[in-house]
Amino acid sequence: MKQRIELVVFDMAGTTVNEDNVVYKTVQKVINDEGFNVSLEEVLKYAAGKEKHQAITDVLKESTTLTSIGLIANIAFSKFKTALKEAYITLEIKTFEGTESLFKELRDSGIKVVLNTGYDRTTALFLLEKLGWIVGETIDGLVTADDVENGRPEGDMILLAMKNAGIYDAEKVMKVGDSAIDIEEGKNAHCGITVGVLTGAQNRAQIQEANPTYIIESLNELRAILL
Repeated sequence: MKQRIELVVFDMAGTTVNEDNVVYKTVQKVINDEGFNVSLEEVLKYAAGKEKHQAITDVLKESTTLTSIGLIANIAFSKFKTALKEAYITLEIKTFEGTESLFKELRDSGIKVVLNTGYDRTTALFLLEKLGWIVGETIDGLVTADDVENGRPEGDMILLAMKNAGIYDAEKVMKVGDSAIDIEEGKNAHCGITVGVLTGAQNRAQIQEANPTYIIESLNELRAILL
């Protein structure tokens, strides 16, 4: 018998939104523009899924020998916001195949769909606009890093999504994301099911470190779990 899920909280970039890792390529660029030489692999390892100022800070901590990085992180983050906005204006933003129909099937079956993200709200809303996704029509809600005190891996965004959706039993919540920190977030919120998807930032071995309930190749595999 399938576990009854009433809410699925999906990550955005790399999970539901296919933007070819542009956010992490931009993180890499703004850090290296400050005189460093971090690789995209390092950025994906240490930054995936996090609020973006924290992501930049953690990459600098893990990939450089500096002990005081606060000022550099602030400068890089300021440049990051401008660079990412410029990239998204010109970039073709699309969703992964079958995502919109999956959202509809879930919502038609009584399962609420909420997106959450390490982006700030302005960036997240810009992405929704480019995709033509509307809260209340395509999805049931959106929670961003701006909306909570503690970002991932803490479970605050999921707890807020639950509150907004009127769901009070975390065992009836599924968290889906493309990085280990998404899985950690789900576990910290005590979600009944956590799912890693291999369409984004991290590979199977990296996601498996967080021990999700499932690892899937694409979101389309969720139908067999939920419907």
